[in-house]
Amino acid sequence: MVQVMRAVEISEPGGPDVLKMVERPRPSPDVGEVVLKVAYAGVNRPDALQRAGSYAPPKGASDLPGLEASGEVVAVGAGVEGLKPGDQVCALLPGGGYAEYVATPAAHCLPVPAGLNLQQAACLPETFFTVWSNVFGRGRLKAGERFLVHGGSSGIGTTAIQLAHARGARVFATAGSDDKCAACTTLGAERAINYRTQDFVAELKAEGGADVILDMVGGDYIPRNLKCLADDGRLVQIAFLAGPKVELNFVHVMTRRLTLTGSTLRPQSDLAKAEIAQDLLREVWPLLESGRIAPVMDQCFDLADAAAAHARMESSQHIGKIVLKI
Repeated sequence: MVQVMRAVEISEPGGPDVLKMVERPRPSPDVGEVVLKVAYAGVNRPDALQRAGSYAPPKGASDLPGLEASGEVVAVGAGVEGLKPGDQVCALLPGGGYAEYVATPAAHCLPVPAGLNLQQAACLPETFFTVWSNVFGRGRLKAGERFLVHGGSSGIGTTAIQLAHARGARVFATAGSDDKCAACTTLGAERAINYRTQDFVAELKAEGGADVILDMVGGDYIPRNLKCLADDGRLVQIAFLAGPKVELNFVHVMTRRLTLTGSTLRPQSDLAKAEIAQDLLREVWPLLESGRIAPVMDQCFDLADAAAAHARMESSQHIGKIVLKI
């Protein structure tokens, strides 16, 4: 008899109301995989993009939304070493987190950091994998450099501020209200810029320019980002909330030796994600366990209220991470 589980699926492309509670067969682990009994699942912008029909899952991935979760290992596939049933982990997922059980590569699982609970641990994988690989990998941010992150009060932003500050960078952030700016400075930003009332280009140029910018806005922010980069600066693009197309004058790129780069996490190979996981375990997990950095929680919703969680995220009123209690 097939065992079933509760899950939230995307019934059709659309707004938050297309998220529907259903029953699905429980997954079983493939070679190199584990199955988790999910305690909490993180809610992220790519989930909303998938729900809207503009971000298809990779081939072979679950069609259910959910790119990160925390929980207990309940089944282990062939070839898995270092994990066993009963272990509590958080994991980067190829999809399927909005469910009672999910399968994921064992190499994408990390232990719940000492001192953190499962709700906090569910906030870690998607943002920490993204920030580490982009800011410190592609962006090559070093201690003493000036770092600007847009959307500083988002899950990505709160993570980037803390990590960059902990590793010795001078951190600047943009946010859309004075309360959000205050949250950014509390987390370690030297200055938080209210983009509704201040010009981030002028603010950063007055400091000598940004050495690294992490941007998820795109649109007209892209040429403005280039203007406020220091010579040899690096712009790292991870999303396009304002659109991906813009006209640029590449003379500035050439004469000031600027680097434009970016990535998306989900389509990367299992091996690439496993390597990021090992970097995090070595470089970042000690910071979490010592309390120097911590996930910023906004709100927790029940799985059945996934639509309300998506509405909360898309309102942009949140500060930090939103999770679902499974």
